[in-house]
Amino acid sequence: MRISDIIRNKGKVVVTVPPDTDVRSLLTVLAENRIGAVVVSSDGSTINGIVSERDIVRALAARGAAILSEPVSAIMTSEVQTCVLGTHIDELAAAMTEGRFRHVPVITDEGRLDGLVSIGDVVKIRITELEVERDSLSSYIRAAAT
Repeated sequence: MRISDIIRNKGKVVVTVPPDTDVRSLLTVLAENRIGAVVVSSDGSTINGIVSERDIVRALAARGAAILSEPVSAIMTSEVQTCVLGTHIDELAAAMTEGRFRHVPVITDEGRLDGLVSIGDVVKIRITELEVERDSLSSYIRAAAT
């Protein structure tokens, strides 16, 4: 399966914030949308960075509550790992595990934002694949036994 299979089911809507959004406002965006990360984008389609709950926690631990008034650009990850619709799910899962990140923006061939995939999305599709495989094997075994 490919990332396009996830995006087809999930949709291409991606929550973004401009780089000058303060961290306090970012917390509101995360809570209102019930999400764990947002793409930082000055125009809604280019990727300036990504910021997650983990980034906020680390910044709070390092610098204290003062970061709540700082822009998200001060705490975001600037070097963002991305993928394209044709990326194989196993390839992305391996990269996410190795890099220890949970959210990956999907980009077009032109480098424009085209979706967002979380580790939860990858796990969900992998479980579905395994269930289909299990059911096929069970049917095969039952048919062979009769």
